[in-house]
This record gives sequence, structure tokens and C-alpha cells, in this order.
Amino acid sequence: MEHTTNAVLAAADSLIDAFSRHDREKYFAAFSKDATFIFHNLDRPLKNRAAYEAEWALWETRDGFRVLSCRSSDRNLQLLGNVSIFSHSVETQAEFGGEAVTSRERETIVFEKQPDGAWLAVHEHLSQAS
Repeated sequence: MEHTTNAVLAAADSLIDAFSRHDREKYFAAFSKDATFIFHNLDRPLKNRAAYEAEWALWETRDGFRVLSCRSSDRNLQLLGNVSIFSHSVETQAEFGGEAVTSRERETIVFEKQPDGAWLAVHEHLSQAS
């Protein structure tokens, strides 16, 4: 059980680290191709990783989006066999059109163990912190 906990937390930490450095390639590699996404700032769910990658690219070109840093706290992990649910509070510093913006949100990421033993994110839900 401890090995599984460590493996899932390592996958979460890698995902968060890549996001915090605006490392698109490593960040999106942490998600399965059929992962789904629900973000409070979008009017629709994103039904796969390609849809999120397209949205991210739009934010970059249209809005001058760039992640500057990301800090994770209040972390919780539920292990459910080959599925794990990771939730945390997240504080992100990002840039939009040259202006730094700080957001405070809550996030849930569902990970699934792959046949090769890797843990990939299959769902992400982001909501505003109250």
C-alpha cells in the first residue's frame, strides 16, 4: 500500500511540477489520451487530452497565458485499487497578456494504473476556492 501511495503521489508531483514550469510536453504526457477535464472557467467539459491541449494553445496565443508557479497544499489521496483520487488546494501564479495573476483553487485528479505500472491522470476537476 505504501508503494502505491508513493507512486501515485510521485505521479501527482510530476504533473504539478511540469504545470508549474509551463512544461507543456511533460504536463500533457501525465494524462491519458482519453482523460476528461472540468474547469470552472470554461463553459463546457473537455472530453479528451487533445481538446485540452487545443484550449491551452488558444490561451497562449489569444491571452498570452504562461504559468509562472504552482503550489500544492491540503493534499489528500484515496486509493481504490487501480484508481486513485488525489485532491488538493492549489495556488497558481500565471501571466495573461504580461500581467501576473494569482488564483486559488481546489483540484481533484483521478489517476489510473496503466498496464505498465505507470499512473496516468484520467480526469481533472478544477473549482474556485471559496
